[in-house]
Amino acid sequence: MRKITDIYKEYKIMPNLALHQLRVAAVARQICDSLDINVDKESVIVACLLHDMGNIIKSKLDYFPEFVEPKGLPYWKNVQDEYINKYGRDEDEATVKIAKEIGLSDEKVLFIHEIVAHLIKDDPKTVNADIASLICKYSDMRVGPKNIMPLRQRLEEWQKRDSRISIEYMEMTFSIFNKVENKIFAHSNIKPEDINDESVKDIIEELKNFEI
Repeated sequence: MRKITDIYKEYKIMPNLALHQLRVAAVARQICDSLDINVDKESVIVACLLHDMGNIIKSKLDYFPEFVEPKGLPYWKNVQDEYINKYGRDEDEATVKIAKEIGLSDEKVLFIHEIVAHLIKDDPKTVNADIASLICKYSDMRVGPKNIMPLRQRLEEWQKRDSRISIEYMEMTFSIFNKVENKIFAHSNIKPEDINDESVKDIIEELKNFEI
């Protein structure tokens, strides 16, 4: 068993990406703790802490210049090349390979494989997924590059930042995840707006010591 922060260090995870995964896991844990139904909280947290391990493969490293400091762009470009050479050019496949390397059970690896795909193409399949999977996907959608955001604001930021995402696709995704949000919070004693940077601050600090 190793602390997640040690795993991030071993895999040369960019600091902003490590914080993103911690934020997503913290959002997910706050949701899990608020539910009136049973959910495999440990699997949800593990999946969220590892869901973007291969993200550097697709990253536009110069988009947020502050994210490459203090080591600098050449260092992170070299890490990106190392990832591509070792894991290939599919960041989701890389994430699953890393989960296997870390020694997760087959069940947890399959769960990570289920949630890492970000592009949602099938509304009924997404909305009718099990609650643990929905919590992971929803929590990721709530966390932007720098902070936790309301769902619509987060998706609008995503669409503006990624030229591949059309306004129509963004609206479709919002429609789907609005249904997901309603489904999750029908079982929760908190509201979506209760989840913010302040509400997860202490949870993030706890999760830095989470062992996998």
